[in-house]
Amino acid sequence: MQEEVEPGTPQSTPEAPNPDPEPARRKLGPRRKRWTTIERDLRVQKGPLLAGVDEVGRGPIAGPVVACAVIMPADTRAIVGVDDSKRLTHAQRVRLAVKIRERAVAFALGAASVREIDRINIYQASVLAMRRALERLEVRPDHVVIDGRVMRTLPIPHTAVVHGDARCFSIACASILAKVTRDLLMTRLAVRYPQYIWDHNAGYTTRAHVAGLTLHGITPHHRKSFCRISDLLLALEQRTAVDGLEPRSLDDVGMPDEDDFDYEIVAGAELGFDDLEQELEREL
Repeated sequence: MQEEVEPGTPQSTPEAPNPDPEPARRKLGPRRKRWTTIERDLRVQKGPLLAGVDEVGRGPIAGPVVACAVIMPADTRAIVGVDDSKRLTHAQRVRLAVKIRERAVAFALGAASVREIDRINIYQASVLAMRRALERLEVRPDHVVIDGRVMRTLPIPHTAVVHGDARCFSIACASILAKVTRDLLMTRLAVRYPQYIWDHNAGYTTRAHVAGLTLHGITPHHRKSFCRISDLLLALEQRTAVDGLEPRSLDDVGMPDEDDFDYEIVAGAELGFDDLEQELEREL
């Protein structure tokens, strides 16, 4: 059974005006709660082992989509500084990722490759990455909570929370781990493909990235099913026809050959913080 939690506005009781606002701020400050009660309520209903799941990399035009599933202990305080990964700097995410790994009951990563994104679409690839992350957890969760809307093709009972990475601690932790992992992957790929500045844009559409596409064409790690990539391929074909040149081979426009990065590292979700860097060094 899937459940969906919409964002709501906490109810409050009007208070009489305080002539001295400074003491009021000091008094009210400690009572502010950073996280909603969604996770606490789910643990009461479903059990203490709650897995938060989030993915990163839906929007870029290059690179895989990466997901993380993490089970945080129910009886400890939230890690100070944890937030939606998009609101944090790179340095903050890396620092928090270390703390999350140390405290987590279990966590696992999953991914879907560019080939899979092009074949089944980015939505289904995101579901695939999340499923792989959940399947790789060494501890079986009592329930799963994900960011966004209910994923009807995710064959695992879950509760979907709109803006969950800003409302649920475990989802925010998953968001940070997934983001740090994907950024590391794109930084390693940037060593081989420096023309696209992936170590700065992580595969997202930036002016520098588009300039690299215009000058150098696409790579095996670009999503050809995305509109901008499709337009570029069409432009290359039209330019070839106008110039009277022989059509380019598939490899020339970015299809991988035997020496290219091994997709199975990503397609098989063989991603982990301890071995990711070694795997990428070996393959690149």
